[in-house]
Amino acid sequence: MHRIAVVPGSFDPVTLGHLDVIERAAKLFDEVHVLVVHNPAKTALLPIGKRVSLISKSIEDAGFAGDIRVASWSVGLLVDYCNDVGAVALIKGIRSQIDVAYETPMAIVNRNLANIETVFLLPDPSHAHVSSSLVRQVASLGGDVAPYVPPAVAAFLRPGTSPDLLRAER
Repeated sequence: MHRIAVVPGSFDPVTLGHLDVIERAAKLFDEVHVLVVHNPAKTALLPIGKRVSLISKSIEDAGFAGDIRVASWSVGLLVDYCNDVGAVALIKGIRSQIDVAYETPMAIVNRNLANIETVFLLPDPSHAHVSSSLVRQVASLGGDVAPYVPPAVAAFLRPGTSPDLLRAER
């Protein structure tokens, strides 16, 4: 049986914690789809296409083993995508109890809607404090984000890059 998992997120931008979860998911499943989804509750810094390319480059640079595909989804429910690709599980990285409280109701609804299980993976402790929003804030103030993101992302969000310039590079 070919087991497919989906790792969904806004990945704005992808962090080392995200990559840690993706790499471990690839060891547990035959095929992993990293899915950049639009979150209407968030104001994105990077367009979806740029996020997809940065994730792809970061996975390639890291040399992950396994069948990992990067895509985006903005139409319909996440479980619709899962059904389309035959996924048996959603993978969610959980950094704290706050994440558990937020993700648990969605996991239950996704199981009820499409009989898809959600697997929670804890990040490596060295990445547990990092979020994309923290990275965006540090980058917007000219700080060095290299300790928190893959090299491709650090190069794109180089210190001193203004939000206006980032928008121009879209």
